[in-house]
Amino acid sequence: MPGTRKLGRDTAHRTAMLRGLVTFFFENGKIETTVTRAKEVRSLAEKMITIAKEDNLHNRRMVMSFLTKESVTNKLFKEIAPKYADRNGGYTRVTKLGPRRGDAAEMAILELL
Repeated sequence: MPGTRKLGRDTAHRTAMLRGLVTFFFENGKIETTVTRAKEVRSLAEKMITIAKEDNLHNRRMVMSFLTKESVTNKLFKEIAPKYADRNGGYTRVTKLGPRRGDAAEMAILELL
């Protein structure tokens, strides 16, 4: 698993949270979350896009083992990855928003370029 951030959770909880965030990110194209979560999701999302650039059965199974919705996997392989076929990384951008009102956590928007 990329990164060394524990995000205040045990391994199973952290993995499930990141899987959900990455799936939601590919489904909607952008998410608003804390800066540290956005950086972890960015790392995983860029790896998924790199895998999806080559459409074969093995790569589909690797992506499906991580994402939680089959429709999002199809969108990744048919719409998202072909846009970045000529690019060697840097598919996403983290834009900082400032502190959250409730607990002053640094917020950010993660979006596809």
